[in-house]
Amino acid sequence: MANHQSAKKRIRQTEVRNARNHYYGKTARNAVRKLRTVTDKDAAVELFPKVVSMLDKLAKKNIIHDNKAANIKSKLALHINKL
Repeated sequence: MANHQSAKKRIRQTEVRNARNHYYGKTARNAVRKLRTVTDKDAAVELFPKVVSMLDKLAKKNIIHDNKAANIKSKLALHINKL
């Protein structure tokens, strides 16, 4: 286990960041699921910018890959256009 003060601090920081990243990722996944189940086009159009914003923030912080965010946004846009 860690013997240096800096290593102990790094472990504490990593635990906090992992918990925070997990929360943001899970929240975004739930928002995407919610948007995919919406059948009303007006509600979907209203919800879409919020979900896109969440995905962009996750990609910016490297929680998810940029291309994954782009793929999800593209699929959601196609879903909304089909409604």
